[in-house]
Amino acid sequence: MRTRALKYLGGAALGAGLATAFIGGSAFAEGEDAVTVLGQQTSLLWVVLGAALVIFMQAGFALVETGFTQKKNAAEVMSTNFAIFGLGFVGFMFVGFPLAFGGFSFGAFGLSTPMNGDGLPAIGGEYTGLLYWGYEHLGNAATPALLGFFLYMVAFMDTVATIPTGSMAERWKWKSFVIWGLFCGAVYYPLFAAWTWGGGWLAKTWETLSLGAGYVDFAGSGVVHAVGGVAALAGAIVLGPRIGKYGPDGKPRAIPGHNIPMAMLGCFILLFGWFGFNAASTFASTDVQFATVAANTAIAGAVGAVVAMYYITWRTGKPDPGMMVNGMLAGLVAITAPCAFVAPWAAAVIGLIAAILAIEAVFFLDKKKMDDPVGAVAVHGICGTFGVIAVGIFANGTYGAAWNGSASTGIKGIIEGDWGQLGAQALGALVIWGVIFPIAFAFFKIQNKLTKGGIRVTEADEIAGLDIPEMGVLGYTD
Repeated sequence: MRTRALKYLGGAALGAGLATAFIGGSAFAEGEDAVTVLGQQTSLLWVVLGAALVIFMQAGFALVETGFTQKKNAAEVMSTNFAIFGLGFVGFMFVGFPLAFGGFSFGAFGLSTPMNGDGLPAIGGEYTGLLYWGYEHLGNAATPALLGFFLYMVAFMDTVATIPTGSMAERWKWKSFVIWGLFCGAVYYPLFAAWTWGGGWLAKTWETLSLGAGYVDFAGSGVVHAVGGVAALAGAIVLGPRIGKYGPDGKPRAIPGHNIPMAMLGCFILLFGWFGFNAASTFASTDVQFATVAANTAIAGAVGAVVAMYYITWRTGKPDPGMMVNGMLAGLVAITAPCAFVAPWAAAVIGLIAAILAIEAVFFLDKKKMDDPVGAVAVHGICGTFGVIAVGIFANGTYGAAWNGSASTGIKGIIEGDWGQLGAQALGALVIWGVIFPIAFAFFKIQNKLTKGGIRVTEADEIAGLDIPEMGVLGYTD
């Protein structure tokens, strides 16, 4: 299980002397502490509100990706972002959630008992867990705490599932996309989630390999963004570039997005939702570290946007709006893992580095003829990986006691002299690129082989636009 040090209301004497109380429709058991129960209830509200904010991010992704692609594909691109929520949700609800979080418990919001009872993995040992199991969330025994946690986790899974819709846009068959959505929710995302947030072997490398506090990823630079980013790369490679993207000389050609203001609005929606993504990952409204998390999130995003503006101007002579968007998103992605463990100055440095990484990654991928219409691989794959490593560099030791059940008094990176934590983060990054990426690549390769005509649309449909051939309606009737 993912264990954290909790801070409950500073020892306030609310409700002292009460043998029983009645808050939120349920009486406390005899001897149950009113302060603790109230803390659990407000924390559960915090988790559910965070889930709503993360789910709203889907609108941001939809606007960014649709704005960055061509008008003739607007209905199809928007529809992939709309449909992925339900597709991933179904796969995660029936298969993925039990596999990843069957052994998870966290008392701050009332989830004191894991679904599988003992918290031990179904496959692997206590320190080598690969997969878990538990189905309580679908039955009458499901508690509000369990269902609130499920809702929060399903929102994170959908972020993973939607990232490849950007890199594979404008040439991906709808029926092939649908299978990806189900696979991601049921199998792909739950694997790495089980090994990390679910309490699996990467989380326990503090015990098995003496690496810091084990793999640490506060809100998902690796578990969510890099895992989605490597799938985006795998899918883009299997599909190949869009028609006309590269000239006879191999040099990339610009295929402009049809609505840059739409994409920029989507970026602001993502920024807003990111506070639920990061700050609510404290899982406790009584853990005031959420304020530090929120501030660091905003700092990295703002610095990323400004640095991208100046860097792309130096690179090309103009402050490309698309690169400003990706600079902000790069900062947000990179800060997501270390946001609770670093000082504000480090958040600024992380945003700065991420913005430059994202821009250079876009140019590099273009040179390698890996066509990504929205920059998903650069922003999520590359900057998500950087965010994982940033924990091992910049964590200052002021937060994270007993993380992953370790004896840690706080997460420390190399700036505090702990090279073991950097080792745990590097191992996590290696697993993402050395194990999770091949799984995604194999999935798309096999799907391409087994699908009649492959997973890419026909040349004629791609040239004409996918709205009518794939969706049956135009995004814009004019």
